[in-house]
Amino acid sequence: MKKINFLLIVLGSVLFNQALPAANNPVANPSAIVTSGNMRFTVLTPELIRIEYSNQNKFEDRASFVVINRNLPVPAFTTSEENGYLFITTNKLALQYKIGTYPMNADPCNPNLQITLQVNGEDIVWYPGKKDPYNLKGTTRTLDNAEGDVRSWLEDGLLSRSGWAIIDEKQPRKDGSLSLMFDGSEGVDWVAQRQDPNSLDYYFLGYGHDYKKALNDYTQIAGKIPLPPLYLFGYWYSKYQRYSEQDMRNIVNDIQTNNIPLDVLVIDMDWHRNGKTGSTDNTEWTGWSWNHALFPDPANFIAWLHSQNLKTTLNLHPADGVFPLEDNYSLLAADLGVTDNQTIAWNIENKDFYQKFFNRILRPHENIGVDFWWLDWQQWMIAKNVPNLGNTFWLNHVFFHDMKINRPDRRPFIYHRWGGLGNHRYPIGFSGDTHTTFPTLAFQPYFTATASNVGYGYWGHDLGGHQQSGDNDPELYLRWLQYGVFSPIFRTHATADPKIERRIWLFPNFPSMLKAVELRYALLPYIYTMARYSYDMGISICRPMYYDYPEHDEAYRYEGQYMFGNDILAAPITKSDNGANSTEQTVWLPDGKWYEVASGELLDGNQALTRSFTREQIPYYYREGAIIPNFPKIKNLQAARPDLLILEFAPGESGEFAYYEDENDNSNYETGAYTFTKITQEQSGNVSTYIIFPREGSFEGMPTQRAYQLELLAKNQPSSVQFESGEAGIWQYVAEEKKIVVNLPAQTCNATIKVVVTE
Repeated sequence: MKKINFLLIVLGSVLFNQALPAANNPVANPSAIVTSGNMRFTVLTPELIRIEYSNQNKFEDRASFVVINRNLPVPAFTTSEENGYLFITTNKLALQYKIGTYPMNADPCNPNLQITLQVNGEDIVWYPGKKDPYNLKGTTRTLDNAEGDVRSWLEDGLLSRSGWAIIDEKQPRKDGSLSLMFDGSEGVDWVAQRQDPNSLDYYFLGYGHDYKKALNDYTQIAGKIPLPPLYLFGYWYSKYQRYSEQDMRNIVNDIQTNNIPLDVLVIDMDWHRNGKTGSTDNTEWTGWSWNHALFPDPANFIAWLHSQNLKTTLNLHPADGVFPLEDNYSLLAADLGVTDNQTIAWNIENKDFYQKFFNRILRPHENIGVDFWWLDWQQWMIAKNVPNLGNTFWLNHVFFHDMKINRPDRRPFIYHRWGGLGNHRYPIGFSGDTHTTFPTLAFQPYFTATASNVGYGYWGHDLGGHQQSGDNDPELYLRWLQYGVFSPIFRTHATADPKIERRIWLFPNFPSMLKAVELRYALLPYIYTMARYSYDMGISICRPMYYDYPEHDEAYRYEGQYMFGNDILAAPITKSDNGANSTEQTVWLPDGKWYEVASGELLDGNQALTRSFTREQIPYYYREGAIIPNFPKIKNLQAARPDLLILEFAPGESGEFAYYEDENDNSNYETGAYTFTKITQEQSGNVSTYIIFPREGSFEGMPTQRAYQLELLAKNQPSSVQFESGEAGIWQYVAEEKKIVVNLPAQTCNATIKVVVTE
């Protein structure tokens, strides 16, 4: 079967023509708008129509919490009126509206508004209020206290086997809030109410089973999924524990002594003292002032972390405001006109409070080197001073954009919970306090992949689980870590229980755990390239099988497996082997052939296979013809860029990959500062050709030359290996792994490198 590379096809001109994104504009092209009395329709794509009703004829052209761009190229469509009905027709949808009526009525057999589309050759009719039992779900705000399968918590998503889905901007969210409007003001775009509170505002998505196009178009109107900085894809060490500065220095030193890669050291809530009393015995969740009994010199400590090439974050629980004994309280009180020496109430929905609070309370911490903020759970569900405003969404919006505006030297992001549709613009998600059990672990692959159905592609879980009863289970922790290799963010964590251990070097199976961490770092060139793909295409790195195989029932049934980027199928072990030291796992392999990394075997697809895996092995598979870039062993992503790139070539008739690089931690990637290096393989009979093309694009600090190691998988002993471009090279055959290894010395990134192998 001929391998088709999705990355090169879908990115198109972005790859090599340096195409730049258009600015978001909430005002639609007038040519896309059809108005009929109190109704307004906006044809955004052939499959996507906005439907508004306002008995005051007050239609909204401002950005909403969900939709920030409506100025798309106008698709071809026709309009007509006949027998009292308005008809709008694209090549995908046929809309019919009974002129002069309210769009929602109680008669599904004769609706005032309906849209017809075809799904697998069958006409499907939607009308307002129609229930959809086949929605493929989205995500939920938090997994706090989750144990096992809690899919009933999930909100509806943007995809459905029915072929259609609805964004209802007036439907209350799970926290009771609404999707409100932005006022268009400078700085952080601020909240505003709708002009007509009784209006209707729907977006009808009629994409059939073209799930990828639905998500791509969603990010065209709702904003792109930002690309996180490279270091965030590395290992985060985190635990809720009363660590001192010396404790944390010891942890970093132990990690380095044990040759464990690390990029982020998380400082949980005990960094601050008791906000009410000023005591170092912290019993308050909310606090803003360093506990000097634990951290006598915070600036020096953070500087030391940075000298170790580590980033750090502080945990915040903002809800209780600012107490009188906090550092800088008097300055903030004077700014806000508070004179009674009372607690300054939390009021982030007020722009003046936001600006002065950040200036007096948070900016000093940022100025000594705090890299980003972890917003934890203690905020109220609904803001106190603005009707219908959800505080989770609003905190995410404000903190993200404050960082974007005021810290332009780095990519903006926060670490916080899901606040509803539109939150994909504010990564990264913190999923909360799950239980440490195998059933809870077994739910993680489904939960994480399904979140991509609303574009929320960067959940960061508590690897290992948060709450546990009983002793530390080395097998369970190992399987959590192995799942973490193939999850968006690799962060270990647990609650403040001294019996819970998260220092992997203290476990008896530490060598196996270390291999999982090293595999994560090896795959980072692939992961980061797929993160760029998410930014360009709206398709998250962890996504369900049905994106690629929508007409296969197995793609919906095998929920414990998922695509990890375009070319890796992951099916991590999430159950105990009960002491047997090996586990059977049933994996559905779609059409084609799949290379099983654990065994080195090439397996036929279009079947479900039950395979056995040791505790050290992870079931994951390369798509036929896949090219997977790897880093050599590294200890950190913030040190010098590796000058060697390892390329794994899965067998297949052909394959392509475009390896992505940029400046790693600024926003220049949005305006053309990046490169792609095209890599291909072709096989004809017993001859295989591998080509690395000259790099395209540029960015400041890009490498001028690079060495390569080509690993040709599932191959027989070659009769010849030719270096046709004239470069020197050596090769060897690893018989026990059926692998040809070709080593190419460092050479300019502008060269064409060609290797021909005859078996």
